[in-house]
Amino acid sequence: MNTYEEQALRQLGKWQADMQAHPSFTSKVSGNIQGRINRAIPEKVHEVITTSIRQMTRAVFYGAGFANPKPLKNASLRVREHRVQGRIRFYRNAATAEGALTGAGGILLGLADFPLWLALKMKLLFEISALYGFDVSDYRERLYMLHIFQLTFSNQQQRNKVYATLADWEGYLQSLPQDINAFDWRSFQQDYRDYIDIAKLIQLIPGIGAVAGAYVNHRLTEKLGDYAMNAYRLRLIPKQ
Repeated sequence: MNTYEEQALRQLGKWQADMQAHPSFTSKVSGNIQGRINRAIPEKVHEVITTSIRQMTRAVFYGAGFANPKPLKNASLRVREHRVQGRIRFYRNAATAEGALTGAGGILLGLADFPLWLALKMKLLFEISALYGFDVSDYRERLYMLHIFQLTFSNQQQRNKVYATLADWEGYLQSLPQDINAFDWRSFQQDYRDYIDIAKLIQLIPGIGAVAGAYVNHRLTEKLGDYAMNAYRLRLIPKQ
């Protein structure tokens, strides 16, 4: 194991500890607050989010509307991650610009941000997976991407559960049912909604929507990239 891989392994270890941490008192309080805010958000906003997530997850699973980049073969971890970091910057900047534009446009464009940003994040995951050498035409790899997405946009309690699945991915595949509907779509949608509702609600406020949209999209797209890197290190580094 070379110096770069040792550094990546240390970063992975810290990330693993964070993924397995017990829910804090603050996170539990935040969850209660989030529940009250959810009830106050207009139903139309909830419908847009839920519909967007349902359509996007189906598109990801069936490969509809997404290019399947070829897996990068015979590359070192350093080379892979250099290219991954470049794609994270690209999609982070694209999401930042998109969030600023839709945030400046009021409620209608603010609602349009949900499906647009969701598509950018999924495309990022497709590219990251391929750069780590995995075949995204395989539905099991697309399922892995959905778990990374769920891991990133979940509260700590749910994050513990999703991480446990990723940590034993090979074992999970052995028991994977043939019926794709066995994936917990409802939980997936609700986790994502709960995680971003507060931030995205602020984006709909006139006058500050552009700043809020840019900031939220920038920060959370970068977080998704970081989680994806560590999720794939989880599978690759022990094999180095």
